Amino acid sequence: MAEKTKAERPAVGSWAPAVALGWLIPGGGHFLLKRTSRGAVLLGTVLITFLLGLMMRGALFEPQTGDLLTTVIYVGGFIGNLASGLLYLLTVWLGYNQPDVAGHVHDYGTKFLVAAGLMNILAMVDAFEIATGKKD
Repeated sequence: MAEKTKAERPAVGSWAPAVALGWLIPGGGHFLLKRTSRGAVLLGTVLITFLLGLMMRGALFEPQTGDLLTTVIYVGGFIGNLASGLLYLLTVWLGYNQPDVAGHVHDYGTKFLVAAGLMNILAMVDAFEIATGKKD
């Protein structure tokens, strides 16, 4: 039975490049897999969502610990930001640093920045499924 399970696992080399490129450049995994229209839609969606978050002066999360709720919110938000890949890395590298201030627009901007990363995670899962043959 262990032999059958091991045989069904796809080789890491078949999906890892698409997932890694998909994290770094939103939609990049789809471009690598020759799914250019889907990759373009994903790139545009994640890019526009991230840029709208920046234009609304949303704050980027930094991991903080403390009580359980604080840890979940800040570490989860940081993972969501980091999932945007190169967009997040360039933003931090260029020195974007908005304080977390009260206000509806800033709060929506923060949510847009995290949502861009979460959409990119969905795109990476989609690239994984295409690369492993589970999806067409």
